[in-house]
Amino acid sequence: MLKRFYETGNSQADISAVVDLLNDGGLLIFPTDTVYAVGCHALKERAIERVCKLKGLNPQKHNLSIICYDLKSISEYAKVSNQVFKLVKGNLPGPFTFILPAGSRLPRIYKHRKEVGIRVPDNDIIREICCQLEAPILTTSLPYDPADDIEYLTHPELIHEKFGQQVDMVIDGGIGGVEPSTIVSCVDDEFEIIRQGKGELQ
Repeated sequence: MLKRFYETGNSQADISAVVDLLNDGGLLIFPTDTVYAVGCHALKERAIERVCKLKGLNPQKHNLSIICYDLKSISEYAKVSNQVFKLVKGNLPGPFTFILPAGSRLPRIYKHRKEVGIRVPDNDIIREICCQLEAPILTTSLPYDPADDIEYLTHPELIHEKFGQQVDMVIDGGIGGVEPSTIVSCVDDEFEIIRQGKGELQ
């Protein structure tokens, strides 16, 4: 299913339909402030396993990332020191993934690595869905074969054509970007840019 959403003015019925889909363990492709991503309810392990299979991820070897609605909700799912909080507060919402120690509320599947990536993207569509879900959303970029035309990663109709049979809904939020988030490791209160992407860390 391909569904058009806008930055503002989406109907409550449309938002509720996405929330219900995620609560039922469905997979969603959605826009962020960087690239289009695929994800699910971040506290439902079977849905997480479906995303990992789609992306070819081994959760024992790869960090998993979640979208939180705001800074307050980050502390529910990750351990955040005062020093780290100042850093994330100055850069979120924005195109960053902060690697933090995983909190106790996350399922066991996250604890293989004991760390979790945290995102609060500057995109009102996915943040509103996350807010009404009242839970974080697992997020990872779409599978990409370098031999393919990268355009299919940015155009919702092409994304739906390629992945529509593997997920339950694709949100059309307009043309997406190709530059990923900047990844910042904040483990042990030492800040290190693991990958420079969109955005300059303040």
